Amino acid sequence: MTKGKVTVLGCNGHIGNAAMIAFRDAGWTVTGLGRTNRKPVSGTRFIAGNADEVSVVRAATSDADVVVNGLHLRYDQWGNGRATRQLQTVLDALAGTGKTLMFPGTIYNYHANDRTIPPHLRQSAEAPRGAIRIELEQMLAAAAERGDIQAIILRAGDFFGPGNEGEWFEAAMLMDRARGRLYHLGDLQTRHSWAYLPDLGRAFASLAVHRTHLGPLENFHFAGHWVSHAQLMQAIQAASPLPLAVAPLKWWMLGAIGLVNPVMRDIYRMRYLWENEMELVDPRLDALLGPGAITPFETAVAATVAPILAGHKQAA
Repeated sequence: MTKGKVTVLGCNGHIGNAAMIAFRDAGWTVTGLGRTNRKPVSGTRFIAGNADEVSVVRAATSDADVVVNGLHLRYDQWGNGRATRQLQTVLDALAGTGKTLMFPGTIYNYHANDRTIPPHLRQSAEAPRGAIRIELEQMLAAAAERGDIQAIILRAGDFFGPGNEGEWFEAAMLMDRARGRLYHLGDLQTRHSWAYLPDLGRAFASLAVHRTHLGPLENFHFAGHWVSHAQLMQAIQAASPLPLAVAPLKWWMLGAIGLVNPVMRDIYRMRYLWENEMELVDPRLDALLGPGAITPFETAVAATVAPILAGHKQAA
């Protein structure tokens, strides 16, 4: 007997894939919706479809107790109403069902001066993408107030985990690994919020179990790992099969590239996240998850960098 049925929208994405694995391992019947099944998860069901179509989302979620919104747009595609249209499609598909919709929140909703960020803190975006994220959460709140859904927002810092392409470890910090270089994204003593994806996936699954005791709209903050850039550099170096020399990332180069590359332009706008300490805290979620919910930092980093550095070791 399973704990229930869950549909993960965007099952190939970082969060979607982690959620698929976590819910499966927790004893749920899991269905994933995606355009392709490029990251298959054994023991789950896959539905091919376009999540931009209400009828497709409605069919994929028809028998689900819980829906995880793992849909994600490229950074430069959030504007012009595209992000809100994507979420509105999901809300239209779930309208009047009362299903639980789980939504990954971001730290973008808060200001660079917000040093400690609990769930009740007022939201004040620093950059355009933050304003969009605030609007998305307002849409969730309105749908929950109407009784269309139960909305559970689980906010986390930057993601990392094994097998995920294009994230900060591979695309920035270790982008020059073949030349033995490792870049830190902020001052070495500045701390940053990180979320190890397997831990975050399990947090989604745990909250889903508790959903009947939660309100129509809930906002949880996943503390994850709160570590300095120096601690991160040391953990990566310890996991590397070959020496890596540490150097600061040249943000001005990303800014210059951003003049012609819209993705880099948006990443450059978000550099304040690396230059300021913004810590997610939530004693209530910590209590719900219980001890042992977070993988030790060095273990998580080693699991993440091992596949990235495997080719580096072979080339050497």
